[in-house]
Amino acid sequence: MTLHDLELREVGDVSGKTLLHLQCHFGLDTMSWSRLGAKATGVDLSDAAIDLARSLSAELGLDTRFIRSNIYDLPDVLDEQFDIVFTSYGVLCWLPDMDKWAEVIANHLKPGGTFYIADGHPVMNVFEMSEAGNLIPTYSYLNEEWLWEGGEPSYAGEGTIESPVYEWQHSLGEIVTALAKAGLQIEYLHEFTHCFFRFFPTMVQGEDGGWRLPEYNESYPQIFSIRATK
Repeated sequence: MTLHDLELREVGDVSGKTLLHLQCHFGLDTMSWSRLGAKATGVDLSDAAIDLARSLSAELGLDTRFIRSNIYDLPDVLDEQFDIVFTSYGVLCWLPDMDKWAEVIANHLKPGGTFYIADGHPVMNVFEMSEAGNLIPTYSYLNEEWLWEGGEPSYAGEGTIESPVYEWQHSLGEIVTALAKAGLQIEYLHEFTHCFFRFFPTMVQGEDGGWRLPEYNESYPQIFSIRATK
């Protein structure tokens, strides 16, 4: 089981429900939803990730379905609606257009269905950490495109792929507004002062598995979650 208590608690019981997992990587969370009784479908852009997900699902004897598609092209590939659309952690930074993203979500939700996202809080992307361990405001909080030079870890194995890396910063306002414009009703927006990955080197991991910045007395939100209905 790779899901955290946060997602399990906030998504709730998925037994017998259809669930679409956007940007599923190689599908460990998708398969976790299957283990909890959902009829789960995972979608990712990477051929290598989807091939691995299908292999793992078959090895584990699960009926989890995986589809290779760009998220924005999904309505042309998949003509289905789901009880739940789910996405989490490290997803929005790869998407340039929040309005189009939200429209895809609305397109694949059944009437009365639930959308849920948990992801890194955009305010944390504003900071770099100095050698002295201080957070220095460096980047814009508002919508911005970033280009990083260098390699990214390969899906297919060890090593990196040497290519430019594009990421996009999206404010909470932009994210929530896109979902509302697509016709979804926001149930809640939650913010948390811990995360599930070591975003900065001075972070300390607690007994609950969450990483925190003790020197800042949990002053900054590090992840957020949104639940919305159609």
